[in-house]
Amino acid sequence: MVKHIVAWNWADHLTEEEKEKNARLMKKELENLINLIPGIISIKLYTKPLQSSDSDLLLDSEFESEEALNAYQVHPEHVRVGNNYVRPVVKNRKCIDIIMD
Repeated sequence: MVKHIVAWNWADHLTEEEKEKNARLMKKELENLINLIPGIISIKLYTKPLQSSDSDLLLDSEFESEEALNAYQVHPEHVRVGNNYVRPVVKNRKCIDIIMD
């Protein structure tokens, strides 16, 4: 299995109200990818970090294999969600992909 973890911060131009709205939309769209893309074992977006955090959002997902992760990255549904619901409202993306042992 492969763990795919991504963290972001909100874009500077967003109000608190816009952050809440976009958090709901991102969560719905990203978590629904499990129903649309083969090879995803689990996918969860966390949107309520503690004050001590360096990031505002965390995507925690698991894939059957590295090949499944690679297919997810270019899948049209993943690209659609990224282009429409994620990239316009975030900055400072950090990612780590790990083979789980």
